[in-house]
Amino acid sequence: MRIAGIIKFTVAVAGFLVTFYVVSQVFEIKMGSHLGNIFARSAVDTVVRSTKPPRYKCGTSKACPENHFTFKMASGAANVVGPKICLNDNILMSGVKNNVGRGINTALVNGKTGDLMETKYHDLWGGDVDPFITFLNNIPSGTLVLMATYDDGATKLNDEARKIISELGSVSIGNLAFRDNWVFVGGKGIKTKSPFEQHIKNNKDTNKYEGWPEVVEMEGCVPQKQD
Repeated sequence: MRIAGIIKFTVAVAGFLVTFYVVSQVFEIKMGSHLGNIFARSAVDTVVRSTKPPRYKCGTSKACPENHFTFKMASGAANVVGPKICLNDNILMSGVKNNVGRGINTALVNGKTGDLMETKYHDLWGGDVDPFITFLNNIPSGTLVLMATYDDGATKLNDEARKIISELGSVSIGNLAFRDNWVFVGGKGIKTKSPFEQHIKNNKDTNKYEGWPEVVEMEGCVPQKQD
């Protein structure tokens, strides 16, 4: 009886040791697999984060240097979608802000601080050009001027209005015609022609929309006015 008891005890102990060994091996394998998955996900997340392109102000394609304003703008699309003007990550004019309209849309910005001074649109198809001329003449010196057309911005333009805008640095304003798309950044008191201007003609053979050319977009870096 004593020998049989010893044998049973030995078998039980051996079974326990075998079971413990199997369980421990399985546990280690699962732990290893779990840790491997964690490290793998971490590595993937790191790669995704490292390859995600940086976001610059106004959604531009590159950052601007110090002492420069970042801008991005677009003309209107036919007579359906209004223009959009963004400066230093602030939307100055857009359809969402409900401050755009047919004609020439203008945002005036302090050339030193980048603060918005005023936004205005002038209907140059069915309206009067005189209020637009008065508005242009009252722009203070040192003001950054951003302009974008919507629908039609040229029918009521006269030589006086075109001359004032050319003095803000525009080259294309003299050729702006019915339903052309145009965006421009200039300044009151600028001594040279502005490099920030895009113009596309209304041409029935090349128009993207029926009766209107495609949208004109532009982005860039404007130097702050220095004392």
